[in-house]
Amino acid sequence: MSPTTHEPADYPCPFCDIQQGVFNERNLPSDIVAVTQRAYARIAPKWWPVNPGAVLVIPRTHVENLYDLSPADGQAVWDLTQRVAVGIRSSYGCEGTSIRQHNEPAGGQDVWHLHVHVFPRHANDRLYQRQDEARWVAPEARAPFAQRLREQLGMPTTFD
Repeated sequence: MSPTTHEPADYPCPFCDIQQGVFNERNLPSDIVAVTQRAYARIAPKWWPVNPGAVLVIPRTHVENLYDLSPADGQAVWDLTQRVAVGIRSSYGCEGTSIRQHNEPAGGQDVWHLHVHVFPRHANDRLYQRQDEARWVAPEARAPFAQRLREQLGMPTTFD
């Protein structure tokens, strides 16, 4: 085990589960907005108050954090992150985007599979000051954002 590994031995990874057809209210196929050979993007099930429709971009291979990410998977994640940010900017009516990624508990990581957050941004939205106000959102609230972004991106959305 790497000294940078924090996931328990029996960790039920939600980002691997969705690729294997294991679903729950926070992890649904309707959340997927784009799939490539090495990465995928999904509407996040947790939102900040004035930044609805945030997206997670995830390598398809299970890797806990940035330290162990292969260059090929890193390139795939970054390429898809850029496409998602452009898609969000074009289809959500926001004024910009922000991207962030966390490593290890001290870095704010709480899911043990690397992922990049892509947030729609609005002037004075105070995204980084409102961390404690984030909340889980229902699938029906996520669905319109997923549909809008899927249409904008025009990419595959299944793990075939």
